[in-house]
Amino acid sequence: MVSLFATLHVLGIKATERLRREETGATAVEYGIMVGLIAVVIIAAVTFLGTDLERLFEEIVTAIPGGAV
Repeated sequence: MVSLFATLHVLGIKATERLRREETGATAVEYGIMVGLIAVVIIAAVTFLGTDLERLFEEIVTAIPGGAV
């Protein structure tokens, strides 16, 4: 009976260590996914708003007297 208890105790300790170790890895993966999604959002925003912003700046430059072309 003591042997069974000792075996279960060791398995519990090993499982706890494994879960703690894998949690750190999962956190790094989650950060990587977040950075990737942020990059996709930035690229999409620049792509969609790029022409509108270029047009807006061209209008501002032409509206300013003596503005650079």
